[in-house]
Amino acid sequence: MKKISAGKSGRSSGKARATKRTATDKQAIADLVAANRILYAQAVLDGYGHVSARLDANPERFWLSRSMAPGLVTAGDIMEFDLSGEPVDAQGRASYAERFIHSEIYRHRPDVKAIVHSHSPAVIPFGVTSVPLQPIFHMSGFLGGGVPVFEIRETAGDTDMLVRNPVLGEALARRLANKPAALMRGHGSVAVGISLPQAVFRAIYLEVNARLQAEAMKLGSVNFLTAAEANLASAMNDIHVLRPWMLWKHEIGKGKSA
Repeated sequence: MKKISAGKSGRSSGKARATKRTATDKQAIADLVAANRILYAQAVLDGYGHVSARLDANPERFWLSRSMAPGLVTAGDIMEFDLSGEPVDAQGRASYAERFIHSEIYRHRPDVKAIVHSHSPAVIPFGVTSVPLQPIFHMSGFLGGGVPVFEIRETAGDTDMLVRNPVLGEALARRLANKPAALMRGHGSVAVGISLPQAVFRAIYLEVNARLQAEAMKLGSVNFLTAAEANLASAMNDIHVLRPWMLWKHEIGKGKSA
């Protein structure tokens, strides 16, 4: 897979300047704030987890909130990061320990424009058992190519399970490979997209699919989508991804502002 370079070592070095925020950047930040609120409202994120978006004008930078509960994020909390996983201008604000999930996936996946990392509960069992997560209905067609499981022990042995450095971030990015989502054993998951609405859609329906699959398996043998069905459904959902995105934005905007 093609990597985005950031200096001779492949990682940023020296003092970088923060990007001057344009009207486009401000809209992207507003959408990222909305994504945090949406994912909290949909019970994908709680007090933990995070969502990021790559800068349109500079693919070697991304937006991510300072370390805080996603449901409380405002535009003033959004920070700019480089592909070393470090804030360009922290201004004394703390960063998420697992920001390297984002920096390394962006480094290894030039196609990815947004990333969600969550601990959504229904997904967890599929990362710790031998039962694969598979698309059970059309809304989760993006899972048709398989969902890899990241095993942190293979890279670092016993840890606190957090992806808190570039080595672990790279291992996760390589396990994700070209897939839209990956599970993290005993931890959670990542979902990625070519847009912020798509990444949010995938994170939400990853959780929904896990919940439905677990329920269906209690009843008996499950008739999952075929690979062709999954591909066709995924393509159709991508065309209409702004429909739920606009609804979710409307819902979080009722009676309050970001």
